[in-house]
Amino acid sequence: MTPFLSVENLNISFPARQKTVQAVRGVNFSMGRERLGIVGESGSGKSQTGRAILGLTPSPGVASADRLEFDGTDLTRASQSEWRAIRGQRISMVMQDPKFSLNPVMTIGWQLIEAYRTKHRAPKSLAVEKSLEMLNAVQIRDVERVMRAYPHELSGGMGQRAMIAMMLITEPELLIADEPTSALDVTVQIEVLRILDKLVTDRGMGLIFISHDLRLVSSFCDRVLVMYAGQIVEEIAAADLAHAKHPYTQGLFNCLPRIEGGIRPLPILTRDDAWAN
Repeated sequence: MTPFLSVENLNISFPARQKTVQAVRGVNFSMGRERLGIVGESGSGKSQTGRAILGLTPSPGVASADRLEFDGTDLTRASQSEWRAIRGQRISMVMQDPKFSLNPVMTIGWQLIEAYRTKHRAPKSLAVEKSLEMLNAVQIRDVERVMRAYPHELSGGMGQRAMIAMMLITEPELLIADEPTSALDVTVQIEVLRILDKLVTDRGMGLIFISHDLRLVSSFCDRVLVMYAGQIVEEIAAADLAHAKHPYTQGLFNCLPRIEGGIRPLPILTRDDAWAN
């Protein structure tokens, strides 16, 4: 079966004063229409990997890959017109912080309507209807007020829900979700995950779920990639994440807070220089 997304030897570097920093090194993976989790510490390269798939590596960073293919399209050779047909239409990404991802001078409603009409070429009345439905789906109250609001008028959690709605309204074939539930309370988090699960199950959407929450990933995803120092150190079925073999993955699990047990002092991750080689 041909993979839906194939990534081979992905490298991302950023120039620094004294040397070039390799943020991502030799990343290889492929996925079908499934829920693929990517976990690791801050700075491990998770977000940069997601951005590179969409061609959004920030300048002056440089991304390169031997192969970066989405549903038969070579993304390393994609033209600007091909990117416009893919980015935001077939592949969407929920960014980690809505403050830097939503347009500050456009209302939430205008941004939702624009996203829907760009993909579906629909009349404005239908786009408004679909926008209201999507805001309701992510459990936003008083959706008419939120449609008229600007991003700075929303709380962090509400802004994140609005951004999730904006990415899902185009009905993408692949969604890259970078910490999509980090600012949400538990009840809303469960509802958002239910929406994502339904899209994967019913519509065959592929999902890359980037998260720090190992317990959440182990219960929600199908497979997990564990990243450390810019590279993948382990690939494992999500259900087996608690029984991972790599000492880094084991260390991450041991550092998770537990209600029972009362471990003192709190565990500290002991690192090995060989992990980064």
